[in-house]
Amino acid sequence: MRTQQGFTLIEIMVVVVIIGILAAMIAPNILGRADEARITTTQSDLLSISNALDLYRLDNLTYPTTSQGLEALVKKPGGLPEPVNWNPEGYLKKLPEDPWGRRYIYISPGSQGAFDLYSFGPDGRDGGGDDIFPGVKS
Repeated sequence: MRTQQGFTLIEIMVVVVIIGILAAMIAPNILGRADEARITTTQSDLLSISNALDLYRLDNLTYPTTSQGLEALVKKPGGLPEPVNWNPEGYLKKLPEDPWGRRYIYISPGSQGAFDLYSFGPDGRDGGGDDIFPGVKS
């Protein structure tokens, strides 16, 4: 009587093919969700930064200039206009980076309002159709 010592090559190949088919069906769903999560994180960050900019404006009557930058939300900026009522605790604990490891873009005054705030998105370049740009603040 012969006892089975292991798996045959055919059995192993069937299992590998089944795993490959499952991976091909599931991988696109998982990878697509990662990109969606990064975009959602970016939108959330932009909203938080925008709210902090609004608080800065309430205290100092103006938004930080482009040269003062978003750093004005973390530490008191120099230059003009001088922030006369800057909150000693700051407006953000630290400046977030976008999920791709780059700084958010801040321009004040903006192209159509008080400021523009956005991320260049996954490709890190201006334009290209993947910029995350929630709009401008009037």
